Amino acid sequence: MNRRDFINQGLVLGGSLSLGWKSYAGNRPTSKVNLMENNNQSGRFRPKTLSGFGGVALGNGFNHNTDLACHEAMDAAWNAGVRYFDTSPWYGLGISERRMGLYLKEKNKEEYSISSKIGRILVPHDNYKQEGLMWKGQMNASYKYDYSADGARRSVEDSLQRLGIGSMDIVFVHDLSPDNGDMGKDWISYFETAKNGAFKELTKMREEGIIKAWGLGVNTIEPILKTMEVADPDIFLSACQYSLIHYEDDLNQVFPKIAEKGLSIVVGAPLCAGFLAGKPRYLYGSKIPEFAAEKLKQLQQVADNHQVDLRTAALQFSAAPEVVSSVIPGASSAEQAKQNAASFEVKIPSAFWEELKHEKIISEHAPVPNA
Repeated sequence: MNRRDFINQGLVLGGSLSLGWKSYAGNRPTSKVNLMENNNQSGRFRPKTLSGFGGVALGNGFNHNTDLACHEAMDAAWNAGVRYFDTSPWYGLGISERRMGLYLKEKNKEEYSISSKIGRILVPHDNYKQEGLMWKGQMNASYKYDYSADGARRSVEDSLQRLGIGSMDIVFVHDLSPDNGDMGKDWISYFETAKNGAFKELTKMREEGIIKAWGLGVNTIEPILKTMEVADPDIFLSACQYSLIHYEDDLNQVFPKIAEKGLSIVVGAPLCAGFLAGKPRYLYGSKIPEFAAEKLKQLQQVADNHQVDLRTAALQFSAAPEVVSSVIPGASSAEQAKQNAASFEVKIPSAFWEELKHEKIISEHAPVPNA
């Protein structure tokens, strides 16, 4: 009996499967359709499709992209069957939400899932400039941090207006993490504000039906683990933490607790912000760490041995664990969006994954697709 059969027969106890972690992680097919479905037996909301669309490029992340190119990228993703879209006020300081909303405004809201984020309140500002931002082009807003209850509700309401929709599926508390340069060691203080403010308010908004689920959208594991101890989240966006380059912390520390509680993970930056697709950058910087460069060389050699597209393998690897409910690579063009969606349907030879494990490039217990 497979895991799907267990779910269908209601063998779920206390919001989590009555299976061990090893069985729960398992191996899963790489379908665009999310096998966990929107409302599983744990009662936690899930995105509609395993193959998702990340909105960083729509906010002019790394490059200035035209309105037309962004529209075409979303259209290509939609036509390829993608039905989960993620954005944030932070992406281009409102630009990503506006562009995404413009595309989705005439779509049936019941046909797709959408997530945005809270933590920064946007403030109107003509041609705002700040050194070090990754957003290109003109921005007409500045921002301030606010993880209070009032700030969370206001941020969601502002996002709904920019998107032009009446309700949000998922809200992620954004960048509440020690790697946030604005916070550093003070992230714990911000976390305490969120624990007593935003977390409680988002739970209340979920009860009101304004949102369906909430969690954190962060680049480190500590805030995720801490939030599960003090609040009642549904889903987390774990960015930069589960890719072919780096995955051990999520796999060994986060995923078991996620499985135990019946929650799920959205994987952000599965290509390390383009690094695994041939871009000359690693995550959010142009400096490529030595370990990442060496790992890429090893991965590419095995991919060449089996005539496998490494970008496709990277996306399927990030989607393989059972606790992953969606993977959200970004796209700034129609071609990129098509390629990303198509990658979830490709059959990769099992010998490729076997060689990666045999050569200890990935861990023996790392879940892989099509096994």
